Amino acid sequence: MANKIFLVIPSLNPDEQLAKTVKGMLDIGFENIVLVDDGSDFAHKKNFPAESNNVTILTHEVNRGKGAALKTAFAYIKENYPDAYGVVTADGDGQHTPDDVMKCALEISDKREIVLGCRDFSGEDVPGKSRFGNKVTSFIFKTLCGKAISDTQTGLRGFPVCLLDFLCDISGDRFEYETNMLLRCIGENVGIKEITIETVYLDENKATHFRPVRDSVRIYRFLINYILSSFISFIADISLFYLFSVLFSRLFPDSSPMIPIVATVCARAISSGINYYINKTKVFENKQQIKKTLFKYYALAIPQMLVSAGAVTLLTVIFGAHSFGSSVIKIFVDTVIFLISFRIQKSWVFKGGKNV
Repeated sequence: MANKIFLVIPSLNPDEQLAKTVKGMLDIGFENIVLVDDGSDFAHKKNFPAESNNVTILTHEVNRGKGAALKTAFAYIKENYPDAYGVVTADGDGQHTPDDVMKCALEISDKREIVLGCRDFSGEDVPGKSRFGNKVTSFIFKTLCGKAISDTQTGLRGFPVCLLDFLCDISGDRFEYETNMLLRCIGENVGIKEITIETVYLDENKATHFRPVRDSVRIYRFLINYILSSFISFIADISLFYLFSVLFSRLFPDSSPMIPIVATVCARAISSGINYYINKTKVFENKQQIKKTLFKYYALAIPQMLVSAGAVTLLTVIFGAHSFGSSVIKIFVDTVIFLISFRIQKSWVFKGGKNV
């Protein structure tokens, strides 16, 4: 079966380590290696090994990013090798040993399941930025997606050929592609299997083309957009809640127990419309007709509003809070609801969107 598994290595301006990596992969038994030259400059092209019966080189004339390079290779394999069984991706800088790459390749099955070669980030030799970045992303995935993934940034991944169309349809052309891939897998119930691999960092990982600030923003953009969307609607909601609380307190001074409920309903009616529009168009990039998502959104938003209103009212009475105190209580209650709502919107309301 190993001779029907293709190894894909995207590369930009490689050093001499790429040729050593390819030789190691050939020696361990890989017979089909696809390298993607992602716009390397002339001085570094000499570091690509020569093409042969076992090595194919695909070229981007300009740098398009790791995600684009992977999708170019996936499309090439699907179009030209209908008998392929699976694909494994690896980095060309020596971070992935031939033994680990082969181990990952042999775990590929014909199920809708991806295989992740996961590193141990607890070692002292792991660069600080890699340890921190992985911890942050793993925490976000577990908190917002309900899925614990020990190495969200690994480039060693295995896929059955039945997933190639799915992989080519995932958004993102640079490092964010690999994060989007995990999000789509979770959203569409594609299995994720982890295997432990050796943790290798050569010369503090200086060969990486990862740009900490710019590429981190790309990786977390989907999650950042959701947080910003929620923050915008939250600010609108809490501001309107406060204004309505003050207004109704003056208009109906004898109805104080009901004021938090009425203020919550009025504020949420406006802020939910803002939140729906941003989530549909900017966060989940859902292209379905409004009527297909609007009903589900409010089927979630209305019970969510009632829970929020009930909890805020109960806690306001218990603590004897007034307008400002009620607003503080609402911040706490809605933070909890925020985490639950994300999972439901992602897996049900906007399922099928570009980022889920």
